[in-house]
Amino acid sequence: MEQIQKTILSIMYVCQIEGKEVFEILKKKTMLSEDLINGEINNLIKNQLVNEDRKSITEKGRKSLCVVLAGGVFDIIHPGHIHTLNAAKDLGDVLVVVVATDNTAVKMKKRKPLHVQEQRQELVNSLSMVDLCLIGQENDIFKTVNHVKPQIIALGYDQVHQEKFITEGCKKIQLDAKVARLQSPIPESSSSKIQKEYGESIHGI
Repeated sequence: MEQIQKTILSIMYVCQIEGKEVFEILKKKTMLSEDLINGEINNLIKNQLVNEDRKSITEKGRKSLCVVLAGGVFDIIHPGHIHTLNAAKDLGDVLVVVVATDNTAVKMKKRKPLHVQEQRQELVNSLSMVDLCLIGQENDIFKTVNHVKPQIIALGYDQVHQEKFITEGCKKIQLDAKVARLQSPIPESSSSKIQKEYGESIHGI
């Protein structure tokens, strides 16, 4: 499959998840003319990768994409996040990132996040390697996992979720997903540490 066709399928997949109209987004993201986009879509329909509605992908089309799912709080984006998300994107074609809700963030970090969940979602969505950022579900991460249906779930070096927990949860929703543990080149870098050091520097002024 040509890269442009892979790109079109990836954009269609993301638009399906978000419930957005696909054609204007295709024009904006591919920078192709309407005629060229329509020609590629015709080829994808011919190969049974896109449905006749010209805006949704078939099961065969979905299986041709490798979707990677990563999650976290992402309260303060730091170099460790960037490295981890780049590594996650390298594992597949589409990177979907889930930001924790404010309530979940408090449970995970034992503190209120500096930014509300919608702000954190907007920030992560602005990162070039991220194809889609969603806000997670309260109390059940597998609701979002089932919605996205990734082939790979990427865990950061500092995430508490155990691989066995993720694997068993995927089996319960009948999803065959691999778990990848990612390493950070800056393991000492964390949002909590940055916030703590920043607070100390402010008080020291």
